[in-house]
Formats: sequence, structure tokens, C-alpha cells
Amino acid sequence: MGIVVDDKFMNKINSSDLESPLSATPTSERSLMVLSVIARHGKPITVKQLKDATKLPQSTLYRHLLPLKKWGLIQEQDNLYAPGPFSVQLAWGFDHTSYLVAHARPEMEKLMMRCGESVGLMVAVNNQVMCLDMVESQHSLRCSFSKGRSQPLLRGASAKALLAHLSTPMADDVIAGSLPGQPKEQQLLREELAKIRAQGYAVSEGEVDMGVWGISAPIFSKSDHMVGAITLMSPAIRAEDRQQELIGLTVKTALVISECLKLY
Repeated sequence: MGIVVDDKFMNKINSSDLESPLSATPTSERSLMVLSVIARHGKPITVKQLKDATKLPQSTLYRHLLPLKKWGLIQEQDNLYAPGPFSVQLAWGFDHTSYLVAHARPEMEKLMMRCGESVGLMVAVNNQVMCLDMVESQHSLRCSFSKGRSQPLLRGASAKALLAHLSTPMADDVIAGSLPGQPKEQQLLREELAKIRAQGYAVSEGEVDMGVWGISAPIFSKSDHMVGAITLMSPAIRAEDRQQELIGLTVKTALVISECLKLY
């Protein structure tokens, strides 16, 4: 998430740090782990950066890179790796078949038009909060979270709204991994997540980016299974006098989308 001035060429997007060591990943999943690191990096990445992020030996890393290149999932140029052309087909297929995006998008557009602020569709993937879709504000000064980008499932309204509604074992794993050896902080976070579940939304200001205020409400499908969250984000100074209005409208939008999904 970040503040955007004027147009897309002035985006200030918070770059995700490379992920923590993932050497415990099963051997059969390590190619996917490498692909996910490349996808989340946001720009071409070197072998050294991949080694640092995955903690894999260089020879092992190259063994995983070769089939990914062969199938077009990644590409290499000047010893830099980036998502490949087949990733475009995957993205196109997702955009055109995702029932979540299809049902959420019209309501996100209505919310943006009514509030004048950017609205994102967020999901939890591999201990990360990822943006599936974004309807940007028309203000010259606006907040944005680039589609496809991710950040740790720990700080900010989106992360906490999603984390609060994961199964207890999954949430415990995320909390323990994010705050190792910090029992007091873990307990405080669990108490905060319980409050979020009770009130039905999460609010944050400046937890991910300074000067950004956000409200996030979970989306549910059949059997009350949480499938994502709607997040409205605004410069804090503009939201200051209308926080309750923005909270109410965002929660209402999430409920409307949930009702649509339950009929799907």
C-alpha cells in the first residue's frame, strides 16, 4: 500500500522485503517456492537474491530454475530472473474465471464512486496478504496497493482482517512465525484479532505506510468460509472526519459481496 500523487508514474508502492528462509519447504514444492519469490519481488531478481530469500544452494536453485524457464513461467535476461510469458496466460485465465473477482468488482466500483477512495480485494496466500484487484480513487492524492503485490500477513487492516478469520491452527502458525520468541506480543495480537472478529472489521493507520488509513472487512462464501477481504484505503488526513462513514460503507459492501457468493 502507498500514496499515489497525480498518476501511475508517481506511484509510491511499499516494496515487500524478500521472504524469510523457506528451506523447510518440502522438496516437491521448492520450484513453486522459487517461482513465488520471483513473482513477489516486483522487479527482476538476481541469483544471489534468490539464494538469500530461499536459502537453497546455488546448484539446487539452478535445478529448479531450469524447468520454470522451459515452461515459460520465468524468463532470464542478463542474469536476472522475472516472471515469464506463460505467467501472462495464467493471469488472464484467473482474471476471466475468478468468481470472487467477478462478484466483487462491481461492488468495489460502487464503493469507490460513493466514497472517492481506493478499494482493494485482498486474499491470504502463503502467510501473505495479496491484492487480487484494485479500483483506484480518482483523487490526484490517493492510496494504492498494486494488483498482484503482497506483504506479510501481520500488519495493516487487510492482513489483520484476513488473519482474524483464518482457522485457529493456520493463524497460530502465522503468529508464531511472525513473532518468534515474543509471547507477550503474540498474546496482544490474538486479543486484537478477537476484537476484529467480534466487530466484523479491522482498522489501521500508518502500520504499513505512514499517512495511510485503512478499513478492511472479510468476505464469506457458503458455510461462512472466509475467502478474502474488501479494503478501503485513504490518506489519513482525508479520512479523519469520516472514519465511521467509511467503516459502515465498507462493511456493507463486504456483506453484499458475501451474499452474492453464497448464491454462487
